[in-house]
Parts: sequence; C-alpha cells; structure tokens
Amino acid sequence: MVRELMPVKLLCRVFEISRSGYYAWVKRPVSERKKRNDELMTEIKLIHKESRGTYGLPRIKAKLAAMGKCCGKMRISNLMKKAGISGLIKKRFKVKTTDSDHTNPIAPRVFKTEEPATHPDKKNQVWASDITYIPTDEGFVFLATYLDLFTRKLVGFATDEHMRTELILSALDMALGRQNLISASLIQHSDRGSQYASDVYRKKLEQLHLIASMSRKGNCYDNAFAESFFATLKKELIYRKHYKTKEQAKKEIFEYIEVWYNRNRIHSSIGYMTPVQFEESLAA
Repeated sequence: MVRELMPVKLLCRVFEISRSGYYAWVKRPVSERKKRNDELMTEIKLIHKESRGTYGLPRIKAKLAAMGKCCGKMRISNLMKKAGISGLIKKRFKVKTTDSDHTNPIAPRVFKTEEPATHPDKKNQVWASDITYIPTDEGFVFLATYLDLFTRKLVGFATDEHMRTELILSALDMALGRQNLISASLIQHSDRGSQYASDVYRKKLEQLHLIASMSRKGNCYDNAFAESFFATLKKELIYRKHYKTKEQAKKEIFEYIEVWYNRNRIHSSIGYMTPVQFEESLAA
C-alpha cells in the first residue's frame, strides 16, 4: 500500500490534509450504506453469474426484488458499472430459412401481432413456430420451435441436419405430447415457408383441429414472437460458442431450452417469472 511505502506525514502534506484528520478517517467505522452496497455487489455478481452472464439491469433488479431486496435502478446500475457487469448486446443475425416462393395454399393471417384482440389470454391458445439454423464445423444444424405466446414457454422443438417438413412435425409432436393434447382448437402461427404450406403439414393440422395462421409475405414483424426467441437464443448461446460438431450444437441447444430458458430464465412480459413458473401459477 502507498502509506506503507511513504511516511504518513509526507502523504498528508501532499494531499493537504491534517494527520489528525487522516487517523480519524482510518479509525472511522464502515458506514451502513457501504456495508449494504458491499452485500448488494456480492448478490449482483452472483445473479449475473447464475444467469450465465446474460442478465442486465432490469432482470437483476427483478431478481433482487424477488429476494426481498428492493433498491433503485440507479444504485444497481452504479454497482454493476463498478463491478464491470452488463447485459448482453443483441447482434444482428441474418438467416434465410423461409422459402415462400411456392404454389402451395397460404393460410389466412388469424393471429395479428399488431392487434391485441387476437392475442391469447390463456395457455395453449396460440403457438408460434419458426425455423432457424446454427453453424458448426460440420455444417448446419436446423432448429424448429413452437412457442406458447401466453406463457412464453418453448413447448416443442426439434433439431436435425435438414429443414424438411419432418422437422416441424417432430417439433409439433413434442409440443402436443408435452402439453398433453391429443387435438386442440389452438392457432398455429408461422411464416409462409414451404414446410408450413406443404400438403403433409396442412393435413396434420386438419387432423388435429389446429387452426393455421400465416404471416404476410416478407413481413418478419408478423412472426415477431418466434423470431424474438431465436434472437435471444443466438445472443445468449450461439454467438458465444463455436461448435465443432453438430452433436455438440444439438446437446447445448437442448440444455439451453430445457434447463435454462423454460425453467430458469425470467421474462419481463410474464411478471419476471420463468415460463414454467408462470404456467404452473395458472393452475394454482
């Protein structure tokens, strides 16, 4: 320390303070405010670590509040800056998995992002589906998902080395099995991709009494909820990894969805609960 290398008398002269004032400062007990800030700093670091380094100010504040530790945004923000902690910044990721240049029938747009009247007010009412891909050294892994727009739960997903109709059918089967649905009058919303417009898929929906809904051509906003999930997945997992094998990518995607996203990641849109917590609260 500086005071061990230089005499106190000289230091006080340099900083223009009295020796009595310096010793009074040294003996002064730590304030309650500093003690509390030190405790908060420890809790903030732990929350950030448990979030896999993904949570920013809003979610850290919500987690602290859930622990009964309520404090202002500015205080938390200052402590985060001091600790060098911040949330992840969204990066652009351009993907073309939608082949809408086909002659198959297009379903009407039943679910409309911009019209709250079409939004669900209970679980298993509207599912949004989409397909994306993840690069590996061995080539691409394709991921199809079904997202419950009310609970934000990823109810079904499938990964494979192709993006044929079988991929979305596998994800749909998982969703129906997980939600314990043999058939349901729910809306299945997607883009106009050839997989969703195929004869096989349309017949499957008819068989299950599912209502098909499709986005307008070239309008990504119409399937914003599904694309938002992919943006989160890529920001929190894909962009931070380099996959050597397809199998590695599949395992980490499975772990992200099942262990982290559905059961541990809190969402502002559902009161800073996890999708599984929120869904379970509906039955309480």
